Amino acid sequence: MRVLTTVPQEDLRKVPAAAQAAEAQGYDGIITMENQHDPFLACAVAGVATERVELHTGVAISFARTPMAVAEVGWDLAGSTGGRFVVGLGSQVKGHNERRFSVPWTPPAPRMREYVQVLRAIWHCWKTGDKPAYEGEHYRFTLMTPNFIPQPIETPPPAVMIAAVGPAMLKVAAEECDGVKLHGFCTRKYLTDAIMPKIEAGLAKAGRSRAQYEISGGGFLASGPDDESVAKRFEWVRQRVAFYGSTPAYYPVLAVHGLEELGHKLHAMVRQGKWSELAKEVPDDVAHLFAAVGRHDQIVGAITERFGGLVDNLTLGREGTGALPHDLVQDIRRIPHQYAGLPR
Repeated sequence: MRVLTTVPQEDLRKVPAAAQAAEAQGYDGIITMENQHDPFLACAVAGVATERVELHTGVAISFARTPMAVAEVGWDLAGSTGGRFVVGLGSQVKGHNERRFSVPWTPPAPRMREYVQVLRAIWHCWKTGDKPAYEGEHYRFTLMTPNFIPQPIETPPPAVMIAAVGPAMLKVAAEECDGVKLHGFCTRKYLTDAIMPKIEAGLAKAGRSRAQYEISGGGFLASGPDDESVAKRFEWVRQRVAFYGSTPAYYPVLAVHGLEELGHKLHAMVRQGKWSELAKEVPDDVAHLFAAVGRHDQIVGAITERFGGLVDNLTLGREGTGALPHDLVQDIRRIPHQYAGLPR
């Protein structure tokens, strides 16, 4: 299994040392998020400080940026890192798009499909010199004058992965993208019953091989060197399950376990402003559905049971799990997975 980790996005001065340490520990990649900070900046800093690790945005909010803006930064990062950059995009939910990012909302899956298509069209234009001719319902790319074409890069354009939870976005991920970034709010049953059938059908429709398609994430990890640290991390998982479970967009995950009423209860509490009380409503057995749990000497077996045979990479973040010993990282990397790399 491929293993990614995070870097300290809150201070770009800390990124080079953290990225180099991750590379030395044997991680396969570094992933950055758009929770509190821009995800591209830390990837750029990590890219010039390292030689081997992949660099993923996991994820950048798509609709808050034009496709051209993402195409430009993706092209530059792929070229300057020798092709190690992966564009990870996510739609976010309606409220955040309209009220946090100040962008209009439309049904996200059709718009995301066009977004990925126009990204490819822009990069194809820059790579081949072909005239742009993409016209969709949401995006249009029909103008590219020589003055605005970036310098050629020696590598292919970046791989594109998108975040997906529900069936419509999973269909787009399988048919249009190089991989899917599954949400942490995910159980093994949701993986087997809801996600994999959509991925397999989409890959078949696109005529693509599972071995050339990467499935990332799909659950949380609660690990540490001792039982106390595992218990602390497990409480963090409980809080995450409560937070995401309160959002209607994630109710399909609860539904496969007959837990819809929990979602409705959590949502009602959020509307009442009871954020600090959410986690108390999530029992241990429900929190366990969403995570691989165990000390460092147990976690390889827990990961194998929870994710094995389905998922190709996991993120072991700095927060909670801490820096894992090099040997443990390598033990996790030995868990079999299906992804063999993109055709290049």
